[in-house]
Amino acid sequence: MKKFLLVLFIGLTACNSNEKKIERISFTQVEVEAIPLDSISVRAIEIMGSSLAFAGSDGYFGFYNSADKKVKLNRQEHDSIYPEFRAVASTSNDFFMLSVANPALLYKTGDTGSMELVYMEQNEKVFYDSMAFWNDLEGIAMGDPTDNCLSIIITRDGGKSWNKISCDLLPETVEGEAAFAASDSNIAIYKDKVWIITGGMAFRIFFSEDKGETWEVYDTPLVSGQPTTGGYSVHFYDEMNGIIFGGDYTEPEGNTGNKAVTRDGGRTWNLVADGKDPGYKSSVHYVPGGEAQEIVAVGFTGIHFSEDAGLSWKKLSDEEFYTIRFLDDSTAYAAGKNRLAKLIFR
Repeated sequence: MKKFLLVLFIGLTACNSNEKKIERISFTQVEVEAIPLDSISVRAIEIMGSSLAFAGSDGYFGFYNSADKKVKLNRQEHDSIYPEFRAVASTSNDFFMLSVANPALLYKTGDTGSMELVYMEQNEKVFYDSMAFWNDLEGIAMGDPTDNCLSIIITRDGGKSWNKISCDLLPETVEGEAAFAASDSNIAIYKDKVWIITGGMAFRIFFSEDKGETWEVYDTPLVSGQPTTGGYSVHFYDEMNGIIFGGDYTEPEGNTGNKAVTRDGGRTWNLVADGKDPGYKSSVHYVPGGEAQEIVAVGFTGIHFSEDAGLSWKKLSDEEFYTIRFLDDSTAYAAGKNRLAKLIFR
């Protein structure tokens, strides 16, 4: 009997312990540590370990080493062209960067120590927006339609080769539906799933639960119908909870129909803080460990934070950034026009 009571007591103690959640402190301010960078517009960053890789305008790309706090900068040229890079990604072995406009150029780190061209697409309509990896072998990039579907390329061999999905296997786009290369966050990945947002004349979610083998498309309630309206950023905390943020960058104060959340994996979406600030944002990200409640959104209108799953927001800073990625639950990297920075939230 004593042994039984001891086991029961231990079990009850463990249950009570599990029920106790660590009380998180709401962010009230953010400290911005500038990382030296001159005359480069950066909309695509990738955290690698505790450091940061990035690519941007005029062919420039580089790496910020958090240990010595130094930036190593390089420049990529292709046939006298300096590409504009708006998408980057990484595996445990390689770094990738993808250019916008014609020709589309996708590079990966090579054995020679320089970047190697692994995919090129030539089309007057080509314009790639975002890139991400499920694992070290399988990755995806998306761009505007060149035919009657989104441009989606996939690798299954660690980025050595990329194949474009036929429009026969994808949902059709509507006239004027495309995407925005504003922050390299048109794609969200969780486990085998992937979500892609569009904009322009339609704001929809393209979804695959099997790493791009099959696809569905869902409508959203966010504003669309103009070339500059629609989705600019999507992020998922887990396979069910996600947020989309958008608006119209030409009317940045507009705050109706520009942000929504899902609780069912992207099939249905509900507007949040509709008619309330913030307006347009180019990048949104859940705070790690925040239970899908804590969210940070950045743009050239400043940095905003929500602690109630997007229902209300408070402005933490007027600092302007295009994109953000979290390192841990209180530290992030951000990038913008002529700037990189480490953000410490308190």
